[in-house]
Amino acid sequence: MSRWIGPVVLAMIAAVAAWYGTLAAAPSVIMDRAWNRLADQAGYNKMTHTPPVVAERQTIVRPSPDLAYSICAFDLTKAPLEVMIAPVPDHYWSLTVFDSVTDVAFVESDRDTGGKPIRIVLATTDQAVPKGARKIVMPDAKGVALIRVLLNNRAEIGAVDAFRKQSFCRPLKG
Repeated sequence: MSRWIGPVVLAMIAAVAAWYGTLAAAPSVIMDRAWNRLADQAGYNKMTHTPPVVAERQTIVRPSPDLAYSICAFDLTKAPLEVMIAPVPDHYWSLTVFDSVTDVAFVESDRDTGGKPIRIVLATTDQAVPKGARKIVMPDAKGVALIRVLLNNRAEIGAVDAFRKQSFCRPLKG
């Protein structure tokens, strides 16, 4: 029996190391794949307003067909990024910014702003932003800004698009 103790302990250590390695690496791998797919579709540091989701056209797994999405895959290596979200009257809408490991770095909705626009600047700790700008410090240079607008019905997408297309993300000129 005692000759099995060493191999069993070694197997347990290997299992725990594999489990922890997978747990630690999964968010980075998942976000990297999502970021690359989004950036391949529209580039980075610019807002893309996607059409309503249908099963045949899903970039990210399990999006809601009741939401209109606008997405900005960003890279802050050259400059901070200004993000402006225009309000969509009589609809729930939100902005969520994810970092490179899928953690939420910022979230705000129409309920937080009282229906007013959201204007932020995403930057790394060492990047300067204009005086008075609302700086959101990102832990690293890559991530995704995601706007969601709840549709009352799919037929109103044209009216919602008129407001959605006023939203943008763009590098700050320095």
